[in-house]
Amino acid sequence: MFKRFNYKQLFQYFLQGLLVLAPVVVTGYALYWVVTSIDELLPIFTIIDEQGKVKVRNFGLGFVIIIGAISIVGYLSTFFIQSRIFNLFDHWLEKVPGIKFVYTTVKDFFEAFAGEKKKFNKPVLANVDDNDVWRVAFLTRDDMDDFGLKDYVAVYVPMSYSISGNVYLIPSDRIKSLDGHVTGSEAMKFAISGGVTKLEDEIEAEAAAHKV
Repeated sequence: MFKRFNYKQLFQYFLQGLLVLAPVVVTGYALYWVVTSIDELLPIFTIIDEQGKVKVRNFGLGFVIIIGAISIVGYLSTFFIQSRIFNLFDHWLEKVPGIKFVYTTVKDFFEAFAGEKKKFNKPVLANVDDNDVWRVAFLTRDDMDDFGLKDYVAVYVPMSYSISGNVYLIPSDRIKSLDGHVTGSEAMKFAISGGVTKLEDEIEAEAAAHKV
């Protein structure tokens, strides 16, 4: 007699395959979307489709040129003379009405994640609601005197599975520093992943990478 087909086992195999393939497919699609989106910003080669619409077909060349140009600007900005030129240009943009708001907002956003002035490098636990619940956050300002708040700090609390977050102004005695326990990137990954990332694994992997 034939064995009875095990639908439950088949479902388990399906879930196992999903666990293996989903992270790879999602990561691959995200990389594809980033590369193609940047690639289409520079219309080197174009084609006209059946509807008469012009489409960019650089096959990655535009991506390489744009990333290369950005890297060259970053390289040149590290030198003293060029640095002064960039600083002058930066100072001018920060003074132009209208442009100032957009430029400074975008600049502050990117500097918060990278560069010498990055802000999300001070992970803390924040007691936002004045109860026994603590949130993973980042200290962005250690005084709020400009806002008329004495002994207050500003913290940024990232949301899970999202690039967004919230800023809270809370008393300084309601935060606990995580300095020496986890790095800023580890805390950010832990918060965005919904707390499923194992910090021990991350720390061990980082230590192993430094030994190589």
